[in-house]
Amino acid sequence: MTVRREAFLEQVKERGEYGTPQEAERAARVVLALLGAHLVGEIRAQLAARLPEGFALILLNPLQSAEPLSPERFVRATAAWIEGATEHTAAWDVSAVLSTVADAADDDLLEQILFQLPAGYDLLFGRPRPTWPPTPR
Repeated sequence: MTVRREAFLEQVKERGEYGTPQEAERAARVVLALLGAHLVGEIRAQLAARLPEGFALILLNPLQSAEPLSPERFVRATAAWIEGATEHTAAWDVSAVLSTVADAADDDLLEQILFQLPAGYDLLFGRPRPTWPPTPR
């Protein structure tokens, strides 16, 4: 089921603690354009089908990426695309958008998305996966 544009932006705005819907939209556009460069095939199309039309088009026509970015580099790239952003504020932007995207996707689709991405993206989506066996202390 597709999320309405207003509901999607309201979630991003609330989670990112943005002052205006325009700030939330700016973050969503950048993060989805970068995410789209990392997803391929049917998975990208399935996710796009759950997003509002304008955001789906951004996901389907992404920025180009020569290689998959680690979560840290993804945040740095986001900071580079948002005027005035720092790595700290970009991490906030990424989290606000990707956790909203995770809510739009069901658990199965999110697992498939995470399978296509480098390790560590589960944290950016706000869905940390348990590691087993646990890391020794």
